[in-house]
Amino acid sequence: MSYVPEKTIYLCLAHMSEEGIEQKYVKEAFDTNWVVPMGPNVNGFEEDLKKFVDGNHEVVALSAGTAAVHLALIACDVKAGDEVIVQSFTFCASSHPITYLGAKPVFVGSEPETWNMDPVLLEEAIKDRIAKTGKTPKAIVPVALYGMPYDCSRIMEIANRYGIPVVEDAAEGFGSKFDGKVLGTYGKFGVLSFNGNKMITTSGGGALICENAEDKNTVMWYATQAREAYPYYQHSSIGYNYRMSNVCAGIGRGQMTVADAHIAHHKYVQALYEDLLKDVPGVHMHKQPADARYDSNFWLCTATIDKDVYVKGQENAYKEVVKTAVGGAVGVIHAVDSPTTDCQPNENVEALRLYILSKKIETRPTWKPMHKQPVYADAPVYTNGVEEEIFKVGFCLPAGPYVTDDDVRYIVECIKEAIVE
Repeated sequence: MSYVPEKTIYLCLAHMSEEGIEQKYVKEAFDTNWVVPMGPNVNGFEEDLKKFVDGNHEVVALSAGTAAVHLALIACDVKAGDEVIVQSFTFCASSHPITYLGAKPVFVGSEPETWNMDPVLLEEAIKDRIAKTGKTPKAIVPVALYGMPYDCSRIMEIANRYGIPVVEDAAEGFGSKFDGKVLGTYGKFGVLSFNGNKMITTSGGGALICENAEDKNTVMWYATQAREAYPYYQHSSIGYNYRMSNVCAGIGRGQMTVADAHIAHHKYVQALYEDLLKDVPGVHMHKQPADARYDSNFWLCTATIDKDVYVKGQENAYKEVVKTAVGGAVGVIHAVDSPTTDCQPNENVEALRLYILSKKIETRPTWKPMHKQPVYADAPVYTNGVEEEIFKVGFCLPAGPYVTDDDVRYIVECIKEAIVE
């Protein structure tokens, strides 16, 4: 191969602006002693986000995208015993907050083109839950999987027809658009994430897009321990410590100066992958629909590999339990006894992951559908099996701002090298 990296090529790792503007805002926070979950940077970051999404919606900066989902559900009046419809093909932060409230997730499967919530299955789920429970689900949570827009038109039409509020989980879809509108501005609320691996980062953090100032005030109140307007602490509701730190918000203000450049870079990397992998038999890049309304940020570039493609080392896949770092953890925190589960990627996907990891390239399987997670074994699910099949054959490729043209060429060469002709 013509290029060998001197460092590991990570899946997606956001970086600081070239001008070091983040350090300027963080220094100001320390110099003025605003090292708390409020302050000028928080206000400034919220204003920057407001302008970015459309200038009309209000935005609340929070400690995590998960917190944003949680507070959005509270603001939708979700309570114990209620049902919330949520996309199954997603990260657990989309569904776990439903259970925080004692509510019940109802999982909906994916359409094959976008991999996101299937509108046909969505309406089927709504009708069936009404027939079985006598109640309408309290909210719908579609997800912008890997940045790909969901069918906002059909999902919103169905939701409005049944009078169900939509909480858009655009944590992975920062800056993605549908029909010219930024994701997160279609529903009653829109969730953003600024984790270290997202399109822009505040180290950790998130935000909630709100339709109006009244909703923003409600969310702010719950995010600051639901303290009443008295000179002492008075509480009529349970609140949470969910506001973003002024220090983290300073990082966010600097990151907003490179947000458009980051999005453009991810789109460029996606196009390069599509070009370099187009003639590799059995490997298929996941592309956005030809429909011009779809405008993905391609937070992660994803692909599938046919089940009959043989990869070097495939015979040894799943022979040993994982003993190295997992995801964002420094190592294995919760050890397991078996290297396999009853729903996992095909052996060639796991072999490909291990092979290119040996070449200092990080890749991962796609999200395991939530309805196949043991913790949700008893949850209702409406699926056509699309997301389960994608999980068996799908994988994610590096796409972050640090990924260069040479990196992409090297990654593609490693994939070709891994495949046994």
